[in-house]
Amino acid sequence: MGLFDFFSKSLGIDLGTVNMKVYLKGRGIVVNQPTVVAINNRTNQIIAQGFSARKMLGKAPSYVSVIKPLENGIIVDFEVTEKILSSVFEKIRLSAFSLTRPEAIISVPVDITEVEKKSFEDVVLRAGARKVYLVERPIAAAIGIRLPISESVGNFIAEIGGGLTEIAIIALNGIVAFKSLKIGGETLNKNIAQYVRERSNLLLGEQTIEEIKIKIGNLSSEKESQIMRVKGRDIITGLPKEISLSVEEIKEAITPTIELITEAISDTIEKTPPELVADVLERGIILSGGGALLKGLSKFIHKKIKIPVHVADDPTTSVIRGLGFILEDFENLKSVLLPSTKE
Repeated sequence: MGLFDFFSKSLGIDLGTVNMKVYLKGRGIVVNQPTVVAINNRTNQIIAQGFSARKMLGKAPSYVSVIKPLENGIIVDFEVTEKILSSVFEKIRLSAFSLTRPEAIISVPVDITEVEKKSFEDVVLRAGARKVYLVERPIAAAIGIRLPISESVGNFIAEIGGGLTEIAIIALNGIVAFKSLKIGGETLNKNIAQYVRERSNLLLGEQTIEEIKIKIGNLSSEKESQIMRVKGRDIITGLPKEISLSVEEIKEAITPTIELITEAISDTIEKTPPELVADVLERGIILSGGGALLKGLSKFIHKKIKIPVHVADDPTTSVIRGLGFILEDFENLKSVLLPSTKE
């Protein structure tokens, strides 16, 4: 029956910098939560993870550490990552009434090193998997969007995640040209935080900044009059303070980062063989990942590079849906997997 046998519970894992998603073969997406965990430093025990842990950011007492164990798509805290995955595996095992250890496919950055590959494999194995397969994120996203990556046509995808932006031209089940940037949605949040701190001497909480980005983050060239009131702590007085922020101010704050992404898209096109560039001109660029939801982004990029730009349907789940398609059709899609460091 192939490597993923009928009686095993096979998983797809999109372990993102900001959010993690898990696909269970035959059931679909069973986990979709922030990649955040709260640990009691006195007992070294997890007291919250996912949404409940994210609510504790900036609010936890001194004996509680709220940790994001990934940075720019790479694991930086192996112990915490293992604890998160172990907890998820155990819940899935109990809900699926399975006694077997699962096999797992996990998405990884396109420019991952052998050392980083081994770290992903080791963490997932220690968390409870019996075998681990790796696939590059742009490949998984392209499969999730149902792009014809097995054909000899150029498929251009820009996967804009929380801590990583990966731009790739894919044809014949492989990446022909790519560019990887250690920037993403969290970089935009830092842009906003720095802008407000420098202009208004105001410190904002992480959740407030994310809310600003979602509500009034807009790259449209049209004048927007929307205003948002936000509260924080005055750097000079140390007292609470409230200010108004406009769409234009947030646009000014985030545009430099968006221009870096646009420039990387242009650089990738320059590295692409002429035959595939013709396909891109005809088919356009597909934006995926949570960053694709930023208002006005597709029009901003199109205006700069003069190529059609489209946002994928439900861009936040492109990667995990791709992993799911690989699980459900493993024999036909296993050629996209990276060689294991264990072989």
